[in-house]
Amino acid sequence: MSDHASAEYDLIILGGGAVGENIADRAVQGGLTAVIVENELVGGECSYWACMPSKVLLRSTQALRAARQLPGAAEAVTGQLNIEAVLARRDYYTSNWSDAGQVQWLDSAGIGLIRGHGRITGTKRVTVTAADGSTREITARHAVAVATGSGAHVPDIEGLADAQPWTSREATSIKTIPESLAIIGGGVVATEMAAAFAGFGTAVTLISRSGLLTTMEPFAGEQVGAALREQGVNLLLDTKTTSVHRDGNAVTVETSDGQTITAQEVLIATGRTPNTGDAGLGSVGLTPGEWIETDDTLRVPGYSWLYAAGDVTNRALLTHQGKYQARAVGDVIVARATGAAVDVAPWGRHVATADHAAVPQVTFTDPEIASVGLTAHAAAKAGYDIRVVDYEIGNVAGAGLHAEGYKGTARMVVDEARKVVLGVTFVGPDVSELLHAATIAIVAEVPLDRLWHAVPAYPTVSEIWLRLLESYGRETQ
Repeated sequence: MSDHASAEYDLIILGGGAVGENIADRAVQGGLTAVIVENELVGGECSYWACMPSKVLLRSTQALRAARQLPGAAEAVTGQLNIEAVLARRDYYTSNWSDAGQVQWLDSAGIGLIRGHGRITGTKRVTVTAADGSTREITARHAVAVATGSGAHVPDIEGLADAQPWTSREATSIKTIPESLAIIGGGVVATEMAAAFAGFGTAVTLISRSGLLTTMEPFAGEQVGAALREQGVNLLLDTKTTSVHRDGNAVTVETSDGQTITAQEVLIATGRTPNTGDAGLGSVGLTPGEWIETDDTLRVPGYSWLYAAGDVTNRALLTHQGKYQARAVGDVIVARATGAAVDVAPWGRHVATADHAAVPQVTFTDPEIASVGLTAHAAAKAGYDIRVVDYEIGNVAGAGLHAEGYKGTARMVVDEARKVVLGVTFVGPDVSELLHAATIAIVAEVPLDRLWHAVPAYPTVSEIWLRLLESYGRETQ
């Protein structure tokens, strides 16, 4: 099915990452023809430069640290981390940056693939430029979906562009470990990569103009920051980077408070920018280089044929959330193309309602942060009458069994008017496995009275749910 000779399809998708693949798969299962236009590797950022390789780089150090914190296992751990083995495992999970397996899957699923850079050049029309400079025009009978993702934002800092900075791509595809690394940023990528490289023995300095993980509950950034310091990371918070310069194999970073940091490499982790600058948006009246606004069916307002999903929408820049959007997009395009009923009510089949207040996210630092829904600040700002319940996870019996000196915090944000959960945040070792229960509670709007009947098994860390409910209180009559 790859490189179809056809010039017309029911659906054209710009971008062959996880989001584009899922849009195409749902559309083809619904009876439409679909083609993906992709200029890089099929499978996209998550498969080769983000989710998968970054978690491989983090996991071995976390497992080693966990073993060293457990009597009996600690005495058995006598060696050091084998970095070569970690990198080899990373190479396996990225398929050595080959997309042959993904292309084979497209073929088996009946999805077309055109290699090249796709640009919208008119209504339902896309021009594809191949690597050799040749072009071809394809048209869509029903829809075009933009799923081109996002790239690392490189801020305007003096000397930075000439200093050959790393972005997340370079950090996750490393072949050799630097002796020292400066990280500019304080979000998920910055903290995860600080943990990963500190685990490899790299001297890491993290410079953030504010705090760490500031969109999350305050205790999350505080606890991760304390752990990073214990892991040897030098944190410079509330510190602005004023200039970056490279001299041979050394990079010098100057800060607003007069500090000078010298490192072998510098990683920029200051957010993302949409990959829409060269997608042809201007040809249909949209602004190149900006995020693409959509309704909850992921259709661009004012266009009956144009959709967008994933990072380019700026709704929730997470692979799993982009795939969730993609399923809605593929299904709604099929429904509209075939005249079937479209379910646009909240939580309906053809909408991405969860994007607004039920987005789960895990930050794979050590301790992990697992969160879903609204923070206390966001819920109060949205006008909810809330009650916040905190509980130290280490006081749960299962946590003590899981690790000696287990440290962590859970927070539950409750809508007092409806007595349902609006948000949950867990911070602690391996708390990511607690997250889906919280997601279900929020999406299903399970009343607290019913949650009392969801009995957590003993002795597991999941008993934190009972402790949160007990702290909230239960009516006696």
